[in-house]
This record gives sequence, C-alpha cells and structure tokens, in this order.
Amino acid sequence: MSYNIENEYGDITIKDYERVICSVIEQSLAFVGCPYECEINVILTDNKTIKEINNEQRQIDDATDVLSFPLVDYIVPGDFSKLNQTDADYFNIQTGELLLGDIVISMDKVYEQAKAYNHSQTRELAFLVAHSMLHLCGFDHMEEDERKDMEDKQEQILTMKGYTRDYEEI
Repeated sequence: MSYNIENEYGDITIKDYERVICSVIEQSLAFVGCPYECEINVILTDNKTIKEINNEQRQIDDATDVLSFPLVDYIVPGDFSKLNQTDADYFNIQTGELLLGDIVISMDKVYEQAKAYNHSQTRELAFLVAHSMLHLCGFDHMEEDERKDMEDKQEQILTMKGYTRDYEEI
C-alpha cells in the first residue's frame, strides 16, 4: 500500500496524525473488501486552499471539510470485480497498485468541527478519512438511503478502529 500524505497545513496538533490516517484507510479498505494493494494521496491543507479547490472543481465558492477525487469508475459502489489489473487507467504499472484517488482535508475544519461536535480532533480526522475513503470506493450520499448507508458504514469503520464519539486524546 502506498499512502502519500502531504502536509501543506504546517503544525498539526493531532498526535500521530499520519498513523491515524493510514489506520483508517486500511480499515476502510478491509471493510469494503478491496482485494488490491492501493495507492492513495492525502493532502492536509487549510480553509483558504480547500475553498479554492472546491470552487475550481465543483463551482462551490466555500470551504468544505473534505474533498474526494476517486479515480475508479464503479458500476456498483465497492464492487472491485470489474477492474482489470492490466488497465493502466486504474493501476500503477510500476507497482501494480490500484490508483484509488485523492483526499483533501481542511485541518481548519477538523479543529472547528471537533469543537462544534464536542469530540476529539483525532476522531474528527478519522471520520473525514473514513467518509472520503467510502467516496473513493464508489459510495455517495446524494439520496437519503445512500446517506444512511454511508453513515452506517462510516460508524462501523470508526468503531472498529476505536474512534467513537467519546474517543479521548491520550
């Protein structure tokens, strides 16, 4: 597995934030049953930069907490059976890893939302990674039933890693 974590934010107060990100990525992939080693890029940034990306990519002129850019086109969310490992559009030809996609997280939003939702910053970061990983695996929340399904999956992933709402920083 290749996890490329780029900290454009600067000083991050969450202890072992890279370990948190990697562990949630791994749990998410195990949860959806991804049969491949994957390459995932994670960028940690601020509200200003994520607002620019959101405006450029989605024409929404507002800062958001997380953006997901999946590279795989799924017929059915979480169904990897239609992928062909020789397809250069989906697999890194040098490593053989599935190019799952990119995640952009606003650390400003991590800190703001942790305070607003009265849980730890670590839990908020873990939540955003789990949420984004489900998007990279083809899940969405445009319809009410999709939203409920995604929320359920997110909570299961976070619970498996111990990042529940009452998780406390050590």
